[in-house]
Amino acid sequence: MEPFIRLTAVAAPLLTPNINTDVLIRVEPMIKVPKGKLGPYCFEAWRYLPDRSENPDFILNKPAYRSAKILLAGLNFGCGSSREPAVWALADMGFRCIIAPGFGDIFFNNCFQSGMLPIVMPVETVEKLAKLAQSQGDLAPDFTVDLERQVIVTPSGEDIAFRIDALKRRALLDGLDDIGVTLAAKAKIDAFQANDLAQRPWIYRY
Repeated sequence: MEPFIRLTAVAAPLLTPNINTDVLIRVEPMIKVPKGKLGPYCFEAWRYLPDRSENPDFILNKPAYRSAKILLAGLNFGCGSSREPAVWALADMGFRCIIAPGFGDIFFNNCFQSGMLPIVMPVETVEKLAKLAQSQGDLAPDFTVDLERQVIVTPSGEDIAFRIDALKRRALLDGLDDIGVTLAAKAKIDAFQANDLAQRPWIYRY
């Protein structure tokens, strides 16, 4: 998993509340499309018109936000079912950070397993960032999300601090999912097991 240390990119404002995982990715693509190729199906119902041409009114289809890697989202983002491909689809679109007033619990935790940083900020702060992210024609300003310093740097250079669980922060900085975090302690696990085997051999059956 690619470490997340610092990201400088365009931020796309999509503050619609209660965007659920069914909006992020339908069931059908999850069945037939592999991880890594789900990007075209993310926000499918909103991105495309009935004839499959792009909907020019959808924010992520606008030229200024096509390269966005930061998503400014609304309350309760990622609610609904627990499908992990919802995170994969966003990642396949290029997003690495989502800033919202709140997330669906399972979606929030799934983000960390794919190297994506979800940041919870007050509604007023997200709305402020969305205003700063407004494009000038085909250009939108860059923001920097610095996980080491735990700040969002606005286009004007203002630092806005955020909080994140220390263990989850460390895992993202190191590029580790939960399995990777466990394997990083393999030497300690092996040492414990060897000692326990010597102390209680009867519980081990090989």
